[in-house]
Amino acid sequence: MTRRTNHLPAPLYDYLLDVSLREPPVLRRLRDETALLPESNMQIGPEQGQLLAFLVELIGAGTGLEIGTFTGYSALWVALALPEDGRLVACDVSEEWTSVGRRYWVEAGVDHKIDLRIGPAGETLDALADDGASFDFAFIDADKEGYDDYYERVLRLVRAGGLLAIDNTLWEGKVVDPSVTDTDTASIRALNEKLRDDPRISLSLVPVADGLTLARKR
Repeated sequence: MTRRTNHLPAPLYDYLLDVSLREPPVLRRLRDETALLPESNMQIGPEQGQLLAFLVELIGAGTGLEIGTFTGYSALWVALALPEDGRLVACDVSEEWTSVGRRYWVEAGVDHKIDLRIGPAGETLDALADDGASFDFAFIDADKEGYDDYYERVLRLVRAGGLLAIDNTLWEGKVVDPSVTDTDTASIRALNEKLRDDPRISLSLVPVADGLTLARKR
């Protein structure tokens, strides 16, 4: 997990931000507050947040789904990119972490777009499926052992032509180190290989941040 694109030298990364980042002040303040937390490495970097917002705008998404919200930084990027009547269902298990994001969602005037669901994501996704929900865009950034299950459940909820973004798929390079055998790394390796061969999607693994896999549902 990383808060920045980790394979770029610092001067080049700083240049990338200098010439391309359009981070609203409210997002910067949320990022700065999150950086003070012991778990701050769970937050995506600003260039990745801006990419998610760009993708939402590019496909004209009106609905979004997020698995793993943490302090709400990625949710805020997405919500700002959604139309005024757009809706983002954000799934997390922590009231404490998401309460940080709620304050900034209100400040940014997008809290009405974000439907925060606290509880196990699998249960939330099942409930959404039972309700016949459908989404244009989804972002998965949660516990790595659950990635395959989240992918399958989310793929059923995303409409044909919709886009899934899956974070941490390069996993700080551990995916290519045979000496690393922990369950998180093994889960990501297995999912990467599954996605490569999955005929249900079109696929691109983008080397931004810690690896971002983009999958378009066919």
